[in-house]
Amino acid sequence: MTPTAVPAHKLVLRTLRKSDYKAVRDIMDKVYSNMEGAWAQDEYNNLLRKFPEGQICIEDNGIVVAAALAIIVQYSDFGDRHTYSKITGNGKFNTHNADGDTLYGVDVFVDPEYRSLRLGRRLYDARKELCENLNLRAMVAGGRIPGYAAYANEMTPAKYVEMVRNKEITDPILTFQLSNEFHVRKIIRGYLPYDSESKAFATLLEWINVYYDEDVDKLIGNQKSNVRLGIVQWQMRATRSLEDLLQQIEFFVDTVSGYKADCVLFPEFFNAPLMALTNEDSPAVAIRAMAAFTEPIRTKMMELAVSYNINIVAGSMPVYEDGKLHNVAYLCRRDGTVDEQYKLHVTPDEASYWGMRGGDKLKCFDTDFGKIGILVCYDVEFPELARMLSDEGVKILFVPFWTDTKNAYQRVRICAQARAIENECYVAITGSVGNLPRVENMDIQYSQSAVFSPSDFAFPHDAIVAEATPNTEMTLIADLDLDLLKDLNTSGAVRNLRDRRKDLYSLSWTVKKAERDDELLAQGEERAPRVSKRKAVAAG
Repeated sequence: MTPTAVPAHKLVLRTLRKSDYKAVRDIMDKVYSNMEGAWAQDEYNNLLRKFPEGQICIEDNGIVVAAALAIIVQYSDFGDRHTYSKITGNGKFNTHNADGDTLYGVDVFVDPEYRSLRLGRRLYDARKELCENLNLRAMVAGGRIPGYAAYANEMTPAKYVEMVRNKEITDPILTFQLSNEFHVRKIIRGYLPYDSESKAFATLLEWINVYYDEDVDKLIGNQKSNVRLGIVQWQMRATRSLEDLLQQIEFFVDTVSGYKADCVLFPEFFNAPLMALTNEDSPAVAIRAMAAFTEPIRTKMMELAVSYNINIVAGSMPVYEDGKLHNVAYLCRRDGTVDEQYKLHVTPDEASYWGMRGGDKLKCFDTDFGKIGILVCYDVEFPELARMLSDEGVKILFVPFWTDTKNAYQRVRICAQARAIENECYVAITGSVGNLPRVENMDIQYSQSAVFSPSDFAFPHDAIVAEATPNTEMTLIADLDLDLLKDLNTSGAVRNLRDRRKDLYSLSWTVKKAERDDELLAQGEERAPRVSKRKAVAAG
């Protein structure tokens, strides 16, 4: 019989054993022939005894051909100015701390005959998986820059690293590490004093574990990674009383909570039918009279949030205080707390018809499913706001809107989609549908509620998670995977947040709203005689 042929390669990823020392020693002698060669066997055995799970190898047909060695440290005990000798305890590895927060890369080496198989990438991927499974904050390593010797007379180590990062120069180690999603924290002098190729310099490299959870030990009450949203596309209809409106609100809260949703979103000015109850001819007087209903509605929604165990983004409602009219969105949490976001940008028609003023604070809200932001309609058309919220960690942006025509709706929709892509977040929008007789300036509605995502392979092909039927009263239920946003930030085809040129531009917050308010109100006073009977073209 013909013997079975031995396959060219049969690669197996596993943890190292004591019996692997000879193979490991042979590889290290080849790789580090000019740097003291292999470790002693007692050093090797000591590392296996301290942290066996962290010593990984790849064998080919039963023979070890590559390995990655690591320990766990409490990084704050060493800081960025450590040396290799200090952080490894001079080879004793008594610095290993099972309760630490960082996986520290002690060594990675591949048999020179196997370097064409990209085994180093497999080892780094295994280390990342280990870091995630152990819930460690990051992986850190000191990286040699052996290519620097050829350029040491021409440039500083910092310039060399910059050139490698910009792919003007290729370094056999640093180039590989950068391609594996590490970033250079700083450059260390004297990290390996005997490393003549690197001129004793090293890069301090870090890979951040985006799945790190500081509260992982909690058995209940952890923050969700999968969030279910309920979105109400609200039908504007004549109402006989406040009680009728509250009954309609409770119907939708009850319906959405029945699907175990974490949050329900209502539109901007969903309470507009109450304006017809004020019996006021002037739109400005009518909306101020309607503002008297805001507090009882808010109170009712706070009660519903608790009793139905669901967070409520209560659209927006008019608030008249200190002689000023504002448009306010409320967040009623299911733990009984409440918060608010004032609409910041009022449209020219809101100023001229109603004398409405914009707020002056932008808030990032903490919820039991993560950080969220609320931008009321027109506000989403200003990209700076969503970017500032993104900088504070917002992953879901809620946009209650009111629009009368399709072109007005398109402005809100397209800008909301842009905010999702720019800021690597989900954006949920909803408005009202139907007609509302006897309410000047809000008599017709157009809406198509939707939830948008970033645009990358892990998300829907058209970056639309869910979408309502246009101009039909309905609820929309959508499940959002927040972990996909973490993946996008670290390994997306493009990484809008990480790739911003902060060396060129930045955003800052200043409060000069009074000047803008006065400008809008002045415009309204000039136009009022001509537009008092003209229906507003709503931008939100």
